[in-house]
Amino acid sequence: MVRIGASIAVLALCVACQSPSQTAASREEIMTASGFKRVAATTPQQQATLRQLPPNKFSRQSRKGQVVFVYADPTGCACMFVGNLDAYTAYKNTMRDKKLADEQALSANEMTMNDVDWGPWGPDPLGTW
Repeated sequence: MVRIGASIAVLALCVACQSPSQTAASREEIMTASGFKRVAATTPQQQATLRQLPPNKFSRQSRKGQVVFVYADPTGCACMFVGNLDAYTAYKNTMRDKKLADEQALSANEMTMNDVDWGPWGPDPLGTW
């Protein structure tokens, strides 16, 4: 039970430390590295079209007989990322690998949490141990 409480505390700290802009920036970097093209909405018509897409989500579209994946970011960069199936697959694989690495780092951090001196907070600061 101690490990679960410590894991939740560490996870909460990790999430709190990562600002939304850091998350968005890393997502954009991963999309670009995966083969997505960034397309800025520079005209009012493009911006209106961008707002019609589901925000901050991938949508599957058909363009000139080809399947493309579009990720719309109307508030962050006022742009969209467009890629083919290969780019989408590369992005998903990278995100899966990143999630696995984050979980492994959290697990390693959890092991060291038992060595933390919790004295200033008492034996059970969260009331869960």
